[in-house]
Parts: sequence; C-alpha cells; structure tokens
Amino acid sequence: MIPVKEIDRLRKLPLRELAALALEQKLAARGTRISLCSIINAKSGKCSEDCRFCTQSAHYHTDAPVYPLKDREEVVAAAGAAKKAGASRFSLVTSGRGISRAEVEPIAELVAAIRAEVGIEVCASLGIMDAGGLTLLKEAGMSRYHHNLETSREFFPQVVATHTFEDRVKTIEACHAAGVEVCAGGIFGLGESEEDRISMALSLRELEVDSVPLNILIPLPGTPLAGMAPIPAAAVLRSIALYRLINPAVPIRLAGGRETILTDLLGSAFMAGADGMMIGGYLTQRGRAPEDDRRFVAEIQQIWTS
Repeated sequence: MIPVKEIDRLRKLPLRELAALALEQKLAARGTRISLCSIINAKSGKCSEDCRFCTQSAHYHTDAPVYPLKDREEVVAAAGAAKKAGASRFSLVTSGRGISRAEVEPIAELVAAIRAEVGIEVCASLGIMDAGGLTLLKEAGMSRYHHNLETSREFFPQVVATHTFEDRVKTIEACHAAGVEVCAGGIFGLGESEEDRISMALSLRELEVDSVPLNILIPLPGTPLAGMAPIPAAAVLRSIALYRLINPAVPIRLAGGRETILTDLLGSAFMAGADGMMIGGYLTQRGRAPEDDRRFVAEIQQIWTS
C-alpha cells in the first residue's frame, strides 16, 4: 500500500513516468483483464437531491426524461442486449435519494428475472440504502451495489447540499454489513483540485471498495455546472494513474465523459492504468457504439501483451 508521503513524490513525476508506473502496477496486480459493464436508467427524473452536475434533479430545469420504474420485459431485454454487447455486469439505476421499502420488492423481482433469464451479473444503483434492503436485493441475486462518493470529503459541500459525504459512506458501510460488493468512484472536473481527487482515492481505499468508476463531467444545460470549463485531458490521465497506484487491485472503470474529454486519448488512459469501461451509454447520455468498444478492448489487450 502506497503511503501518503509517497503519493506526494508521485505527483511530481512527469506524466509519461507516472503512467508507466501505473501500467506496470496494473499488469502486475490484474493482468490483461478489462472489465465491461452496462446500465439501464430504470427510473428517471424528479430526484429530490440537488447534485449540481445532474439533469435528473428536480431542482433544475432540464430536458431529462421522467418515468417510473420500467417493466420486467424492457429491463430483461436491455440486460440481454448488454450481455450480447460484451458486458459482464448490468446495473439497474434509479433516480432519487433512495428507494422506499415498498420499492425494494419489485426491484428484487427484476434482479431475479435478469439472473434467471440472462445470466449476467446484476448490480444496482438505488441511492442511500440500509443493510436490510441491501440484504433482500442480495438474496434476489444482486452481487454488487454502486454508490459514488462523487468527490472528496472536503469538496463535497460544493457539489451537493441535500445530503452529506457521510451519508454516502454509511451506505457503503451498509453494503459491507450485508456482504455486498461495492462499486464507488466519482466525477472529475467539478471544479475540484488534484488534492481533492487524491483525497477521494484515499477514501475509496479506506472503504475497501471492489470497483472504481471514474466519470468526467459533461456540463449539461440546465444544471449549475453547465458553464464549467472542461478539465484538461492531461489532468484526467494523471488522476487515472494515481488512482491505479493508490488502489492497485481493483478495476479502474471509465464511465461518463470519456468520449467527450479523452476523445483520441482513450488508449492513453488504458496505458495509464485504467482497465474497465461502461459501455452502451449512460443515464441520460449516449456513449460510443459497443462494437467500437469491443474492437478497442481487443487492440489494447494486444498492445499490453506485445
């Protein structure tokens, strides 16, 4: 485990040296594996929370769709399409602070149906939850719960006011109590500093999460961050490398915003320690075509082994 004082030294390295160290660590700890996942926006809009980056918040005027929990046939079909596209995990995502106890059962039924009919690993991202509800979902077949920290503990109040960083930590701790794996990461480009990004990486290490998804802000119309200047690609690549070195054994998964900010530098992100991607699009934004991502995976793995 890299001590904090060593992180200070690594931050001063040129990007090419930092990336080389991160790739060496990735290949030593995780081999040439690349983890692909996909999600469905299973319930959209009218969220009570005021996350400043999110179009689904009821606090902002956006064109995000609004609809209740999708039906079984549509969700199972989407899971099947995700598996066909190459994803090994499929996540049910719902808007809102958290689901009610009454909503746990129908979502558990969706989880069970996906497991029985598609056979893909099922995850969920349902907001703040307790160990009881998580246990019920685990019994239905959910293997992993997604709950981002979003940013550092220090910067969090600048991003969200309707709940706290500690609320998010408590949900992750509830996952551990229920024996559920945790997928947790955050968003780069919210206006945070490099110190904030490192602080989040250290929090994720302390919480012993099983997967780290990294998003890059897409400044969307109607949100308070709509006018945010894009974070430089070099800063993203440095952060990916540092996250790999701080969390050597977990998937570092690129999610929303990778196409917008990294563009032709996606390969550089994987040469800097990333080894996972969300494919098939995001909650309210489309991603690259799955066949392009599959082709990329084959090419980068060939580079790693050549």
